[in-house]
Amino acid sequence: MKNNEHKQEFLFEKINYKILLIGIAVITLGFILMSGGGSDDPNVFNEAVFSFRRIRLAPTTVLIGFGITVYAILKNPKKA
Repeated sequence: MKNNEHKQEFLFEKINYKILLIGIAVITLGFILMSGGGSDDPNVFNEAVFSFRRIRLAPTTVLIGFGITVYAILKNPKKA
């Protein structure tokens, strides 16, 4: 019976998990860039909400992170 033991295989290779973690880190960075810019007083409008960082840079960073994550899922390291 011991000869018939199955070796557990992971769905992805080690490189896939590394790329996946990089993608998740980039997504997190994008959401961190998106945060802030509010006002302490609700009666005062703060123009910082419409800064380049929150309107253009942060969403682009999140989309790039999602692209990296999709690439990590679709990458097949066994194919050389």
